[in-house]
Amino acid sequence: MNFAIEEAKKALAIDEVPIGAVIVHHGEVIGAGYNTRESEQNPIHHAEMMAIQKASEHLGSWRLEECVLYVTLEPCVMCSGAIVMSRIPIVVYGAHDPKGGCSGSLMNLLNQPTFNHRATVISGICHDECSRLLTDFFKSLRNKKLLKKQK
Repeated sequence: MNFAIEEAKKALAIDEVPIGAVIVHHGEVIGAGYNTRESEQNPIHHAEMMAIQKASEHLGSWRLEECVLYVTLEPCVMCSGAIVMSRIPIVVYGAHDPKGGCSGSLMNLLNQPTFNHRATVISGICHDECSRLLTDFFKSLRNKKLLKKQK
């Protein structure tokens, strides 16, 4: 999870929502990504999507069956769908997302019995650090907007 947190800090450095993800295959990081949705103005540039793309390129396969995904925030509906479609068997995340999380909070697409693939979900790993990154980011963003409004 520490590698995912480092990826999240890369997003933070470019004023993106600090979310990071890494994919590990047999103990080796084969894909990493961080949120670039705002800077790229692309709705699919979530950390998980970037990591999945890089891991698939590394393995030369869309099947990531022997991989583990570590991500700092609970995956959304899009990322959960990509996890199912890429057959990642284990997902480890830090902070829960009560407004958009689809890996246990709002619903659990990763364990939907009607899909042909499901993932084991481990949540709350490094929860405090992952949550603090997000909380501090949004607090800073609100402060910047308030200062701008006062000028």
